Amino acid sequence: MTVTHGQPLTTEITDILVAHCGLDADAAARAPAASLEELGMDSLALLELSAVVADRWRVQIPEQAGQLSIPAVADLVARRAQPPGHTENSIVIAAPLALVWEITNDVAHWTDLFTEYAAVEILHSEGDTVRFRLTMHPDENGIAWSWVSERTADPASRQVRAHRVETGPFEYMRIHWRYTEEPEGVRMTWVQDFAMKPTAPVDNAGMTARINANSRVQLAVIKERIERAYAGGDDE
Repeated sequence: MTVTHGQPLTTEITDILVAHCGLDADAAARAPAASLEELGMDSLALLELSAVVADRWRVQIPEQAGQLSIPAVADLVARRAQPPGHTENSIVIAAPLALVWEITNDVAHWTDLFTEYAAVEILHSEGDTVRFRLTMHPDENGIAWSWVSERTADPASRQVRAHRVETGPFEYMRIHWRYTEEPEGVRMTWVQDFAMKPTAPVDNAGMTARINANSRVQLAVIKERIERAYAGGDDE
């Protein structure tokens, strides 16, 4: 389902509030930044708004929607009506499967494998499952993003499944790694399924573009480093 982001959706939410919830359109026009509560929308009005939005866009309005302005409600609907994010990226690494598996699943040394991570802290490890904190290098605003993930490897099927424990701007983030042997080497595939929170600085589409761009960069780096290690006879 597609919704128009911006003024048309804001107008449509306003029309719903006027037609179904008793909103004074003139009062809303005079105070566009006012919250729904400040515009006189009580709990019954918010329930009616939630019902119409759920029927029209299949989106659930949170209980605290009364604290949001009409443009903020429109932004929330636009974000939640988007399809969830999904990416799939892969690369072929000219090295034995055992070596590719060993290096890429040595989470404690990911700072030597990825260029984006400044630190890795192993919080808990049991069997093939590891819980760890990743900290990135500071971004252009000087922010060093950090979060906790949990990762479970299945050596028999050569697959790994992971998820963010601390989701940050994500509603959820699930990651699936696959390793398959091909004539030229090992194809490593990353699949990521996620959704962004309404308060996130980017929406699902924006994050999809970011992940695709970054994944291509990191996969190329990993390929180069593993192939160099294989050629040199070490796995640094």
